[in-house]
Amino acid sequence: MSFVSRFIVLIESRRLPRAAVATVTAISLLLSGFGLTAAHAAPGGKHKRDKVALDLGDEVVRAGAPKAKWARDVNGVRHIQAIVVSDDSDDQMRNLRAYIKSIGGAVHAVHPAVHAMTVQIKASDVAALSERSDVVSVSPNRETQRTFSMLESITGALTSNVRSYSSASAYTGLDGNGVGIAVLDSGVMKTHDTLDNGLPRVKRNVNMLNATLANWSVAGGTATSLMPGSKALASYEAAIAADAVVTQDPYGHGTHVASVAAGRYYAPKDSTQQDTNGIAPKANIYDVRVLNDFGFGTVSDALEGIQWVIYHAKEYNIRVINLSLAASSKESWQTDPLCAAVRSAAAAGITVVVAAGNFGQGLPGQEVYGRIGAPGNDPSVITVGAVNFKGTSARGDDSVANFSSRGPSRGGAVDATGVRRADNLLKPDLVAPGNKIIGAAATAGTALTWNYLGSMYKSALVDPLAVKPALAETQMILSGTSIAAPAVSGTVALMLQANPGLTPALVKAILQYSAQPLPGANLLQQGAGLLNVDGAVAIAKVLRSDVASAIAAGTISPGSTLLAAGKSMPTGVSTINGVSFNWSRLIFAGGNQVLSGSALLNYQPIYDSRLTWANGVVRKRQAVYWAGTGITANTYVQGFTDVAAPNQTLLSAGVVNANLLAGISSKVGMTGVFIPTATLSGWLISGSGLVLSTGLLLSEGLVLSEGLVLSEGLVLSEGLVLSEGLMLSEGLMLSEGMVLSEGMVLGEQ
Repeated sequence: MSFVSRFIVLIESRRLPRAAVATVTAISLLLSGFGLTAAHAAPGGKHKRDKVALDLGDEVVRAGAPKAKWARDVNGVRHIQAIVVSDDSDDQMRNLRAYIKSIGGAVHAVHPAVHAMTVQIKASDVAALSERSDVVSVSPNRETQRTFSMLESITGALTSNVRSYSSASAYTGLDGNGVGIAVLDSGVMKTHDTLDNGLPRVKRNVNMLNATLANWSVAGGTATSLMPGSKALASYEAAIAADAVVTQDPYGHGTHVASVAAGRYYAPKDSTQQDTNGIAPKANIYDVRVLNDFGFGTVSDALEGIQWVIYHAKEYNIRVINLSLAASSKESWQTDPLCAAVRSAAAAGITVVVAAGNFGQGLPGQEVYGRIGAPGNDPSVITVGAVNFKGTSARGDDSVANFSSRGPSRGGAVDATGVRRADNLLKPDLVAPGNKIIGAAATAGTALTWNYLGSMYKSALVDPLAVKPALAETQMILSGTSIAAPAVSGTVALMLQANPGLTPALVKAILQYSAQPLPGANLLQQGAGLLNVDGAVAIAKVLRSDVASAIAAGTISPGSTLLAAGKSMPTGVSTINGVSFNWSRLIFAGGNQVLSGSALLNYQPIYDSRLTWANGVVRKRQAVYWAGTGITANTYVQGFTDVAAPNQTLLSAGVVNANLLAGISSKVGMTGVFIPTATLSGWLISGSGLVLSTGLLLSEGLVLSEGLVLSEGLVLSEGLVLSEGLMLSEGLMLSEGMVLSEGMVLGEQ
C-alpha cells in the first residue's frame, strides 16, 4: 500500500537523572466565553541526534555482545532492525528506500498507518540515517508480548438493558451480531465450539509474522502500492492467509482472549465443561496473528496487523481492535510507532482496546506506579486494568488486582531546553475482571494436542477445572490485564450494535462515565472504575445514531444535544445482581484532566476521534481513501494526513473540571492522581467542581497551568520513593502473560 501521511517532527525521549528533571509542565487550558480551547504547542527545536530512540542509541554504542533482540551481529558486523518514520512528501519514500539500499540495508516492511518502514541496517549507519531531513524518528523494532459465565453476570451483561436468557441456548437482547472484533494476538482456533457452534464466527485468519525479519535476512521486501483490485494486493493477501492452517493458535493466548470477548456457550459432549459465555457471543472475530508460538512478536509485525485491519475495516465492518499485548517503550506517545498506528486506527473509526500490563507489583510485593506499556500509553486508546472478582458474581468485594499495571504513563520526550519531560498521562482508563477467568483453550489434531500454555502449565491452568479434554471444547484459566481487555472489547461490540454511530472517543467516554468506582482504589489504579456493561449500553441506546457522520460532515456544534428524538438520559445508576450503585460520571481528557457533569453527554469536540489532545498538543489525523475506477469510494484507507489543530475548540460550556477539586498530587494525602476514584466521583455527583460555563474561571479566562500531573520532582519532594516505597519506572519493563520472570503463574486468591 502506498500512503500520503506526513507527520510533524516530534521530540524523542532521553533519560536524565531524576534529581535533574524539573516538574512536568502540564497542559495549559485557555478558557473563553465560547468554551474551552487549546492552541497546539509546537515542539521546540529538535536536535538531529534526538531522532534516535534512547534504547536504540544505547545499543548502537554498546561494547560486546548485543543485549536487545532487535540487535544482532551478522558476519561480525552489528546490525539493528529499526522502524523509521519519515515525512517525505513522496508517498512511496523512494529516496529514503534508495538510501537504505545504497548503504547495504534492507526494507523489510512498509507501514502506511505511521508513514514508516521497518529496515535492517548496520549499527554504524544509524547516525547518518538520523541526519537525513526526511527522517522524523528512528525506533528499534521492539519485542511485543502478550499481556494476560461468571463474566456476563459480574460485568452487567445480564440486565434488561443488555440481554436475558430463557434457557441455556436461547436469549433476547444484544449480542454483538454483525460487529467485527480484530484480535491481534497469537492466533485464534476457528473450530473451537465456543466460536463455531454451527455458526462460524472467526471470519478470517491472517498471519503477520515476518519470516524475513525473524531470519535476519539482508534481502528485504519491496514497497509495493497495494491498490484495491490489484495483483499485488491479491498476492499479499494470499501470502498472509492462514484460514486453512490446522494449528491456528499454538500458544493458546489468542483463542482464550477471543472467547472472553465473543465466546458462545454450547451444549458440550463433555458435561463437565462450564458455561463460559463471552460478553458479545455473536460478534465476528478477525484473527490477526502477530505473536509466535511462545507469545512473542515485534512492533513491525503489530504495525502490519493494525495496517491490515485499517485497510479492511469498512469492508468487513471491523469496529474494534483488541490488543492484549504491549511493547517496552521509553518514547512519548507522540513518537512511539505503535501509538501512531493505534491513533490512525481511531481516526479511521476503529475503537482500540489495549491491556494496561501486568506490572503493578514489584519485588518484594511493592506496589509499583508508572508501568503502562505501549500502546496503552496513547491517549486515543482505551487502556484496561484488571480486577480480582474473588470468584463471586457480587461486585462489592471486587478489588484492583495486585499485578495490574498502574499509571501514569512514563514515556517521555526531550524539550527545547534538553530536559526530558515524562508524558504522565492518566492511565488506565478503567478496569475489568481479569483474575482466573475461564475461557476457550486452543487444541489441534485428531489426537488432542494442547496449546503451549495448556501443556506447560496444565496443573495450574487446566486441572483445577476438572474437565475432560475434548478437541473443540477444552477450557483453561488465564489471568491478566490481557484477559480484562477483551471484556471491554466485547462491551464495545454491544454498544456499537445498539448504536453504530458512536465514535471511538465517545465510546471511551461512555465507558468511563458509566463505570463503577471501587472503594479505596485511586485514579492511577482503576481509572474511572469497574466496567459496567449495563450502564454503557443504556447510554449508547439513547444517543443519536448519526453522531459519527455529523462530525465528519461538520454539522454538529459544541454543546449540541446527543440525545435521539424522544429519548432522555438514564439516571446514572445501575443495578447488577440486585445491588445498585452510582456511575462514576467522570472521564479523562487532555492527558491529565478529569472532567464531569451532564454536559459531557452533549457533543464535545473531543469526541471527534480524528483529534488527539494531550500534553498541550492538539493534532488532527485524517484517513485518505483510495479512489478510482472500480474502487468503492471511502472504503479502503491509502494513508493519513496529520496536522496541528491550533485554537481547536475542545469542550463546550457547562463541563465540570475536577482538577482543583482533586487537589495537588500526594500519595500520603491521597489527593490529586492518588485520590480514590469513589471519593472524587461522590463529590462531583453532589455538585462540587468548577463549571466551565459560569464563574471566575470562565469569565476571566484564567489559565489552568497544572492539571492532574505526577512529576518526578513531586515524588522526590514528598519522599515517596524512599519512605512510601512508591516507584516510577523509567523503563517500562514488560514480560507479560501467564508466566512472568518471577516464575509464578498470574492469578490471585
